[in-house]
Formats: sequence, C-alpha cells, structure tokens
Amino acid sequence: MEVKKEIEVRDKYGDGVSWFRGSMIGKGSFGCVYLAILKNPILKHSYFPSIMAVKSAEVSVSGSIQKEREVFSNVKGCPNIIKCLGEEITMGDNGVMVYNLLLEYGSGGTLADRIKKFGGKSLPEFEVKVYANCILRGLNHIHGIGYVHCDLKPDNILLVSNARRGRGGVSEFRAKIGDFGLAKRRTKQSMKRKLEPYWRGTPMYLSPEAVVDHVQEAPCDIWALGCIVLEMLTGQPPWEGEEKLNADDILRKIGEGNSLPKIPNEISQEARDFLKGCFVRKTVYRWTAEMLLNHPFVEFLDNGDEVEELEDEESLNEIKPILLVTECDDEFSCDLSPDEWGFSSEEDSLVYFSREDAENVDDEIVSSFSEGKLKMEEFKGGMISSTDAGFDQSIKKSIQISSEQFPQEYSNL
Repeated sequence: MEVKKEIEVRDKYGDGVSWFRGSMIGKGSFGCVYLAILKNPILKHSYFPSIMAVKSAEVSVSGSIQKEREVFSNVKGCPNIIKCLGEEITMGDNGVMVYNLLLEYGSGGTLADRIKKFGGKSLPEFEVKVYANCILRGLNHIHGIGYVHCDLKPDNILLVSNARRGRGGVSEFRAKIGDFGLAKRRTKQSMKRKLEPYWRGTPMYLSPEAVVDHVQEAPCDIWALGCIVLEMLTGQPPWEGEEKLNADDILRKIGEGNSLPKIPNEISQEARDFLKGCFVRKTVYRWTAEMLLNHPFVEFLDNGDEVEELEDEESLNEIKPILLVTECDDEFSCDLSPDEWGFSSEEDSLVYFSREDAENVDDEIVSSFSEGKLKMEEFKGGMISSTDAGFDQSIKKSIQISSEQFPQEYSNL
C-alpha cells in the first residue's frame, strides 16, 4: 500500500532528467521535500551527487521556492550553508508542471533530530561547540552578503557528513544552515527604518525586537543562535521550563521588558559567557557573528576541515542553473520508515500580520521538516543501498555521495 502511494506521488510530480523522485521526507506550506536519487550514479563527470533532496511545488504556487533559489544564488560559496545544486521543471502524468529545487542532502538529519535523540539531556559540550562554530561561520557569511535568515532553529540546521571525520577528533558531521524560505535582505543603515507589519519565523526563537517592533535584522539571527546553543546544552527549548507554553505565552514572555532565557549554572563558564553575548535585549549591545567567532567557547575551533570541502564547493558553484521540462518515464519505488530521520519541526514556523496590512503582504512560506528514517532498497539499475539518517550512520559508498562588556542585564548571574 505504501509503495503504491509513493509511486502515485512520484507520478504526480514526475522524475528529473537525471534523477528519480524517491520518498517524501518533508512537507510544508511551500510544498514537499523528496529524496532524489541519481539515475546513473557511476557517471564520472556527473554534476550531481548520488543522492539529493528536492523541494517541489506546482509551478503556479512555487513563488516562495523560486525566491529561495534566488537567495541561494546570492549566499553561495560558504561550506556552512546547504548547497543548491540547481532547479528543474518536471511534468507528471496529469500534465501539471512542477518546479523543483535540488539541494544537498543532510545524511545526519537535522540538529533537531540530534537533540531529540538525547531525550531531553544535553549534547556533549565539544559537539555543541563544533555546531555553534559552523552556524556562526554560515551566519557571518550570510550577514556579510546582506541577508538575514529570519527562521534559524534546530529544524533548519542540517548535519552533513564531514570529509575529514575521524581525523584528530574532528566531528563526524558539520552543521549547515538550510531553508531560506523566509530570508530577507538587510535594511541599509542609511535608510529610515520602516517597520514591517509582521514578523517571520518560529515564536520560540524570535528576538525581542522582532516581537515588539517587528524589526528583523542580523541581530535577530544571533538571538536565535543563542536559543539553539542553549537548547543543545540543556536538551530543552529556550523558553520552556516546568510548564509547556503555547505560542502566545512564548510571545508574551519574549515581549516583556526584562525577560531573558534562563542560563543554567550547570554549564561551563565559557558557554555561559557565550550565551550572554547572544541574549541581549538591546540590539546595539548584542554581539555579532564575527565577534562571537572570537569567543573562547568556539575560538579554538579553526575549522581546518573547511579547506577540503571548499574545493568541492567551488566546483559546484561553477554549475549553471538547470531549468528543464521533463516527463516521467521511468519506474522507481522507495520505502519510507518515518521513525528517526526527517525534515520537520514539532511546531510550524508562523507569520503574523496586522489586520490592516494583512491583505498587502506577500505570502510567506514556512518551511518545516518532519521526522523519519529512510531506507532504500533495490531500485532500477540494480543498485542496492541503504541510508539511515541517524547521527551514527552515513551514506554507503555504493551511493557516494572583540568582544564588548556584557550589559547590566546579566551582571547578577
């Protein structure tokens, strides 16, 4: 029954010129995310890896994904950002044209999956430092290019196999920032600030200025980073303690004059100081990504493994975008067991609008990912492989692929 359903979905959206559409691994208001498997993975000069992720939506409603493609084109060149491998239009049996965005596949799942795997307990601090360093480097690049992510959270951080894993204690995975569906260009400082009638993102990770003034510039990503690091260190969302909070409760706490996420005494002093630089309500005093990269919590991580991956990144950036119309003419089946791996958060990102401006605001797409565990068995061409996106697994070879003084807000901690 499940195989039949997968075939029906594939037939609806169709395969690409060089790839099969596999199981659905994520779903959001923007469309769906599928696994994409290269039809002939043994080609020596193929521009694509053997396995990819593909975001798909019917062309008539694909505006958000196409905007995301534009952002990817502008922020490319950083090894801590998910690679965009191209775009393609496919056609299913019903004649509907589908826009597809081909992306790098995170074999380690999402950071949210990794946190959940520890069952409410903290990740090892060294691992937290590695991921924080990766995210900071990605943010520093994004902000330098002139963009703000606006929806930074564990579900949008993917873990990709590290080329130098196992060497000298290097982490098995590197963290990469993905999902630019809500990203925006930074406002020029010389321009008079115009407040937007809404905010973008997920309530739990919103900064005070986003909630109170609807202002989302580079500092809001730093606040969200602090929330992510705190969640990795505690195993718990930043605003949830003894009681579960709904979106309105969270927004109320964030909007209150002196409320800050609680930093536990149990974590190291370096980690506490790092979080203090992120959790500053006044944006003028909040640390930047560049400043935080020099913090002792992550400074010792020189990320020397970037060199090896940068060579691969540069070659991919030379690939011209692919925009093709194809018909599905190959058969493929792929089993999905949604237990561990996935692309979806427990709560969807939201976009809030004021009543008077709601009708004039472009649709904002909320990207999310859902849990799942993918196992692929024999498919056309006779290749047999399996992939478990849990933290302890990787794709088989057979399918290769300065700091400032802390503000008074924390003086008593």
